[in-house]
Parts: sequence; C-alpha cells; structure tokens
Amino acid sequence: MAKTSEQVYRQIRAGILAGDFEPGMFVPEDEFASYCGTSRTPVREAIARLVSETLLQRSGTRRVFVPLWSDGEVEELFTLRAKLEAHCAERAAELITPDEIAELRTHADFIDAALGEEADIPGFVEGNRRFHATLLAAARSEPLNQMMRIIVNQVIIHRTAERYKVSDLEQSQRDHRDLIAAFTAHDVAWAGAIARNHIRRAAHAYRLRANEAATHGAHFTEDMD
Repeated sequence: MAKTSEQVYRQIRAGILAGDFEPGMFVPEDEFASYCGTSRTPVREAIARLVSETLLQRSGTRRVFVPLWSDGEVEELFTLRAKLEAHCAERAAELITPDEIAELRTHADFIDAALGEEADIPGFVEGNRRFHATLLAAARSEPLNQMMRIIVNQVIIHRTAERYKVSDLEQSQRDHRDLIAAFTAHDVAWAGAIARNHIRRAAHAYRLRANEAATHGAHFTEDMD
C-alpha cells in the first residue's frame, strides 16, 4: 500500500529529530524516497511541509538540507524557547485544572521511574515530552501552540537531553516538581520564573556539554598527531 504524504512527513520528521540526517547534510528527494520506501511524489509534499517548519531548508540552488545552526542561532533558539515557555507556564498557572495538575504529577512520577538506579534517557525524554505537552495544553492558546511547535521541534532543542549528565536530568525533574507546586498555588509569577530558569539551565548544560565534546575532540586529534 502506498504511503500518504502525512505518513512520509512523519517518518522523515522522526528521522531528522533522531539524527538519521545530520545537520548540514544535503538530502536528494530520491534518498528520502528510499528511506521511506515510497515514490517521490509524497516526498515532495512532505519536504514542502518540513521546510515551512524549518526542519529542512532549501539552498539557493533549491537543494534540500538539514539546517546547521551557528552558536549564535542556537543561543537565539534557547532564548526564544525560554520566553515562550515562561509565557506558557504563566497562562497555565491561571487556567490549569485539578485534573491537569494530576496528569502532570503522573508524568513526573514516570520521569522519577526513568531516573532510577540506571538513568533511562529515552524514558526521561518521553516523560518530559508528555509533561510539556500537558503544560502547553493547559495554557489553552493555539498561537502559542504553533510557535512552540516550530521552536521545540528543532533538532538542537529536541536532542538537548542526550547531552545531559544524570545531575542535569535530576535538576530538570526538580524544576518539574516546582512547576507543579506553582500551578497548584496558581502563582503566575512563580510559574513563569521556574519555566524561564528551566530553559536557561538547559541552554547552559547544552553549551557546557558541547564545549566538553569539542575539547575532547581536540585532544583526540592532538593524540593522533
């Protein structure tokens, strides 16, 4: 059975976010078609959609590639996300229901289980996704939902947790518990401050791990000389 453009879109999107297509990589339509096991027609439609979401970009010669963000652009992405997450948390603090708070607690419990004796990174990522999806739903804002989708779905943001140490994951989870406390109190300013600091801390951890990786790579190169 032929795949629909929606199925192809989801498969390519998942592949980009999973790192199957590296940032800076040019990807021809036929390579995407082979990856999805389909023809080029639904691939073209999927590419157009992914370009509109900035998960793919086109060069001056119309070639399609996965964006490669500069350090300044990465910082801008985190800055934008911090502002959006703070606004989201502030709205949620006003509008959230007891059922939604209970749902957030369930997600936080799921994350606690993932941070057991041996940290389960995929489990943490899934629990974190559920937590923030519930938070976004509680904010009840479609414009915010659309803007968050564009920012959060960038590869850099999506894969931040992969660079975390266990201590980073544990701090992130403490932020989640603090957010639940702020929502329970319906304290708008408190919720916004926690969310903003949550993302700024993530940005710091990302830069720190990136610098460590770069330093390790430099040392490895020197050792090979």
